[in-house]
Amino acid sequence: MGKLVFFVGGAGAGKTTLAKAIARKRGAVLLDMDTLLRPAAIVVMTAAGLDPDDRDSDAYKRLCRDLGYRITMDAALENVAVGNDVFVIGPFTREIGEAEWIESELAAIGASLQDVEVKAVVVTLADEAATAAEFSSAAPSLTTGSWRTGRHSAILWQQGKLLGSCRSIQ
Repeated sequence: MGKLVFFVGGAGAGKTTLAKAIARKRGAVLLDMDTLLRPAAIVVMTAAGLDPDDRDSDAYKRLCRDLGYRITMDAALENVAVGNDVFVIGPFTREIGEAEWIESELAAIGASLQDVEVKAVVVTLADEAATAAEFSSAAPSLTTGSWRTGRHSAILWQQGKLLGSCRSIQ
């Protein structure tokens, strides 16, 4: 099976720019949650009489967030199952903060962390130094347990520079 790499971080941090550059070089499948969710979000929000461009609203988060993550993960898992390396762009902070989440997702395709190389690339801006510490404390499973063993890790990428692996952002 292939690799599954999450590019996570705040809006405007450079997740998409970095993921596209690396995917182009490696020939990996690129799945951007915003791109995949957009058509469905327009329908859902418009049907509810709401602005589909107001992605920060409580209504958007309530009506579209989980749908976006499900659409993105289903596409990612389908590609991993056929041996493709997949780069997923999206916040995913809540999900990767749960140690069992990725194991459950992989189990849906009959795989485990022993079968799929899973990484999280945390992308931040220079003025977001505190973000790494916040992310590490909000997502402790990235620095402990199965995320830290073998081929599974978290990487901190800040404004075009590799700052370290999961061991250095604990």
